[in-house]
Amino acid sequence: MKLGLQLGYWGAAPPTGTAELVAAAENAGFDAIFTAEAWGSDAFTPLAWWGRETSRVRLGTSIVQMSGRSPTSIAMHALTLDHLSGGRVVLGMGVSGPQVVEGWYGQPFGKPLARTREVVDIIRQVLAREAPVTSDGPHYQLPFTGEGSVGLGKPLKPIVHPLRADIPIWLGAEGPKNVAQTAEIADGWIPIFYTPRSAGMYQPWLDEGFARPGARRTRADFEIAATCHVQITASSDEKAVVINGMKPVVALYMGGMGAKEQNFHKQVFERMGYGELADQVQKLYLDGEKDRAVALIPDELVDDMHMIGSAAEVRDRAAEWEETGVTTLLLSCRSADEVRGIADVLA
Repeated sequence: MKLGLQLGYWGAAPPTGTAELVAAAENAGFDAIFTAEAWGSDAFTPLAWWGRETSRVRLGTSIVQMSGRSPTSIAMHALTLDHLSGGRVVLGMGVSGPQVVEGWYGQPFGKPLARTREVVDIIRQVLAREAPVTSDGPHYQLPFTGEGSVGLGKPLKPIVHPLRADIPIWLGAEGPKNVAQTAEIADGWIPIFYTPRSAGMYQPWLDEGFARPGARRTRADFEIAATCHVQITASSDEKAVVINGMKPVVALYMGGMGAKEQNFHKQVFERMGYGELADQVQKLYLDGEKDRAVALIPDELVDDMHMIGSAAEVRDRAAEWEETGVTTLLLSCRSADEVRGIADVLA
């Protein structure tokens, strides 16, 4: 199981000290660094900026929001950075949610599975560069001939010859159909809230995708990159403090992300067996009672989602995650010392 440094997306201002984190990850043996985007900073620019000082780690996005760019534009970003980095790009993508897609990007959210399939197909056409890129749609028509077209579009191949036709494409997916499709058409999966306790829920969905005709990968060569927080603590009291500190993030995703009628993150917790709790947390969160929502998050849920404890406990927990099929742990670290310390424990 490999380690990846999750740099995430920016808050109100660019983060500080990131260059030191990236250098530490490169030197400590981490396999990759990953960046993200929401509705502020984008994923590709920070990855290129900080990645320029590296020579070994893979450079991944977790995740690029597909509605923010056309499929060919995403492919252009990936093939450009793949050349500049000497073939180290991992293209992680996801559909995001309706509030962001329709509210920020001004694009329709409907049919997310079909749109994902089209995006992946078009990107693979660009990277293969075997013929001019075409797509019958209905979501992404190339050449475009719909309303407003002047009728002069023509199929094109990228001017630049891609360094790799098989840049790995990993997809963020949460529901049964989406996870199955990911196993069918992608090279890897970026789950959210994947834990050893919930891992069994996902296996039939993955198996369904691997069994489909023309599936791209098998379980043996499919990557699963799970996100968790790793923190080595010196005592049970310190562990309790860390767990309490993680609860606001869990409450945010459980009750405050997405619309009340369609919160994909909340649905994950419901599938994990926390349906009644998720309803209570969402109601309190949306009513503005965030502190009460946070107080409902149980210690055992946070402990299952992350690796917190002594060095021996963290090693044992890492082994549990690896046994479920996780190939990469995506970790958020606060300092270069923390990067090196985690690497020492999990090397």
